Amino acid sequence: MRLSRLLPVLAALATLPALAADRPAGLIPVPDVPPPPAATNLDQGGDLEPQVTITQREGDKVEEYRVNGQLYMIKVTPPNGIPYYLMDDDGKGDWIRRDSLGTHLKPPMWVIHRF
Repeated sequence: MRLSRLLPVLAALATLPALAADRPAGLIPVPDVPPPPAATNLDQGGDLEPQVTITQREGDKVEEYRVNGQLYMIKVTPPNGIPYYLMDDDGKGDWIRRDSLGTHLKPPMWVIHRF
């Protein structure tokens, strides 16, 4: 018999005593993890999904995005042009035009390994 076929069989036989042993006396099993709590935003009557209102203004398609009634983003799509966004980043009513959503977004980053 080849050694490569014999090694998995020997490894399986070596684990049998550990599987057959009962747990030591005095140990109790750990209870199951409880489910996560419900979102508090929903408990207060809020909604986690943005509310989108779509209207037509002078040929432009205007999409207004709100969460809990607070307007935070407007997407304007001209009939023959590229869509642009008006963003209110801090909720103070200072609208900033952005031509795309991807250029200013900075996802969190962590160092995983240094060489």
